[in-house]
Amino acid sequence: MITVLLVDDHPVVRAGYQRLLDQDGGVQVVAEADSAERGFESFVACRPEVTITDLSMPGVGGMGLLARVLAHQPSAKVVVCSMYDTPHVVNQALTRGACGFVSKNASPDNLVAAVYAAHKGETYLSDDLVARQVHQGQEQDRINSLTTRERDILRLLALGHTAAQCAEQLALSLKTVANNQTVIKDKLGVNTSAALVHLAQRHGIITLTGR
Repeated sequence: MITVLLVDDHPVVRAGYQRLLDQDGGVQVVAEADSAERGFESFVACRPEVTITDLSMPGVGGMGLLARVLAHQPSAKVVVCSMYDTPHVVNQALTRGACGFVSKNASPDNLVAAVYAAHKGETYLSDDLVARQVHQGQEQDRINSLTTRERDILRLLALGHTAAQCAEQLALSLKTVANNQTVIKDKLGVNTSAALVHLAQRHGIITLTGR
């Protein structure tokens, strides 16, 4: 029987997790907490084999709990379950020592699978996050197919420059920029300027500040 600690500031969410895990038969919820601080106290007192934590909670939050738990017991198994599941947040949690990340948008069976994977020392991502990683990998392959000139034009377009402004900054003809713009959209599989901007942001070609 795998013992589990649930840490989430929403009682309804914790109750749902407990029912889901109890139905499995191989998992037992031994403690619950509604904040990172109380979560750490429960961890020390109960020494669960797997801890499931949300990120957005009062106090230091889930990242703070992750840090405290691993500082106290480096071998601890912690699974993050959160609606804040951007690639940056997921990577941050895994880099800081989480064994897995389950999006709250994922199907419920992912949480059970994450507990078993963590107990075995494996890293687990919910199905939707894996699918997103595959999609982003495909996008990155398309970006890698761009020439240096096309990447330069892509960056300027994503920053909001017109084709004429791109031509001026890159010392190219307007026709060359227009032709490259068509090729870029075709290679990246996007049809609108907004989609181009979002793709550039996702892959760090530009940031929200334009740097």
